[in-house]
Amino acid sequence: MTTDLPLPRTTSRTLQFEQGTAIGISNRWRGGQYCSILTPLGIVGCGIYDLRTPAEFGQAIAIAKGTPSDPLVEPEDLLEARIVGVTPQAAELGIEPGMTGRQAVEIMLAAAKTS
Repeated sequence: MTTDLPLPRTTSRTLQFEQGTAIGISNRWRGGQYCSILTPLGIVGCGIYDLRTPAEFGQAIAIAKGTPSDPLVEPEDLLEARIVGVTPQAAELGIEPGMTGRQAVEIMLAAAKTS
């Protein structure tokens, strides 16, 4: 017996920032979701991302964390969310816990212009 389940949903769109453009991504499935903003130098994402593995591979990742009552679902949700963790590579760019996701994206975009 085959039951047709709805497919997960994924969307992406270009987001405009002062320092340039990035790609906003949202993925949703039954019982879960995650979102991220992809820049030329790294990712600002939600708390689903683990920092250890990307750090091992030299990637700049900054994560924000939602709550069960206020989850981060769409990439725009990351803009005002507070960064709670960064890889060493993101820290080298100047991204720190406590700043907003928007600030982290702007730092990554500015650094991409000079690298």
